[in-house]
Amino acid sequence: MSDSNKFSIQKFEAVELHYMFRLEYNGKVKSWAVPKGPSTDPRIKRLAIPIESNVPTDFEGVSNHGEKGKVIVWDSGSFNVFSLDNKILSVKDGLERGHLSIRLEGQKLQGGFSFLRIDEGDNERWYMMKMFDAKATSTRNPVITEPLSVVSGKSVEEID
Repeated sequence: MSDSNKFSIQKFEAVELHYMFRLEYNGKVKSWAVPKGPSTDPRIKRLAIPIESNVPTDFEGVSNHGEKGKVIVWDSGSFNVFSLDNKILSVKDGLERGHLSIRLEGQKLQGGFSFLRIDEGDNERWYMMKMFDAKATSTRNPVITEPLSVVSGKSVEEID
């Protein structure tokens, strides 16, 4: 795994509460808005909408970048890309193919997750799904049970 492969999930309370899933790789950042947040249940598909964000991936506070709102770092850690036919794909390859499978080593989320493109063009949309592995569970809902920042320990409501 490359040291440059990092992820963060920011909980963003703006017009509506949503989560921003961010992958940092090779000096680039790929971001999706995940309205309901990630799920640890592999039977659940979460809508993930690609976004351009000027908010730094480690930012906490009140954002004045584009959409204004309160932001916490809900989870962060490292990731690596799964291989396909014994060939390790890059993030770029997975995004171009429309199917990216990664293994997260976060403080709240661990194990395999897949992003699957379901629409392209101006209405590009993806599904974010937990893969069936040892970290998959339908009994844990970290979006509800673990609402605090992994950086400050604050809730998004406590940010000022």
